[in-house]
Amino acid sequence: MRLRLRTSHTTALLTGLAALTAALAVPPALGTPAAHAARGGRTAAAAGDCAAGQLCLWPKADFGGERRTYELSDTDIESCVRLPGNTGAAALANRTGRPVTTYQSAECAETAEFDTYPGGGSWVPRSPYQVRAFKVWER
Repeated sequence: MRLRLRTSHTTALLTGLAALTAALAVPPALGTPAAHAARGGRTAAAAGDCAAGQLCLWPKADFGGERRTYELSDTDIESCVRLPGNTGAAALANRTGRPVTTYQSAECAETAEFDTYPGGGSWVPRSPYQVRAFKVWER
């Protein structure tokens, strides 16, 4: 017995598989801010907390403390940007439209911890390390 699929069925099947694969590829630390609830059941951050085109960093986990924002217009592409002072960031949102690598090292050294987050919208309520520097990549 031979199974024959029409072209429209094959296209629909492949489209569905591609969407499922993309959905499963998102790491658990990423997603929309509404997916992350803070203690007491309130939402930790709303979509407006980090505008499109910005990289937002918070000193405390769950988007707590005073937010720092960076935009492409004032950030050199592929240059190490050290966070000011001795403080770092414990949470971040990348809405730059470009990949951003965060570093545990203030010099963007790859000998310490580092991670790259996609620019289409990445929310990280609890970084696995204290972020002390970052790089925005061209693509």
